[in-house]
Amino acid sequence: MDIEIFPHRLLNADTTEKLLNDLEDVEGIKRMVVHGQRLPPAEEGNPDRRFITIKGEKIDLQVKVGRILLEITDEECIDQVKDICEDHLPFGYNIHVGTFIRKQKTVTDDIKYGEEVDEIPDEMFGLTDQNAQLSDRATIIKKDD
Repeated sequence: MDIEIFPHRLLNADTTEKLLNDLEDVEGIKRMVVHGQRLPPAEEGNPDRRFITIKGEKIDLQVKVGRILLEITDEECIDQVKDICEDHLPFGYNIHVGTFIRKQKTVTDDIKYGEEVDEIPDEMFGLTDQNAQLSDRATIIKKDD
């Protein structure tokens, strides 16, 4: 099951960093995907195009976050997600339940990656635009067990 957090405003880098770090502590979240408008290269001086730290790992924030997609294990964690959103998104947000992240490989993946498609872990699919290079667009941070 997936949920979508749809803030009523685009998020700046600081808000994104704080929100993602708090969401990372929720036990029932398997995967998170940030979605939004692509930011210009860092050389152009956009203040939101910077590295953010999630769970001690630096990540290049390449988008102005407009949606956050979460793959969750059960509905019980939705209340925790709402509490975190209340803390970080005082301007409002919507939460939608549905299917937002692909769970399996598609024909497009087969065409793009060819024989290498079998070498890509299943958890990487659905995390990024199919037209983008997977290594350039997705960062995996492993949860502690």
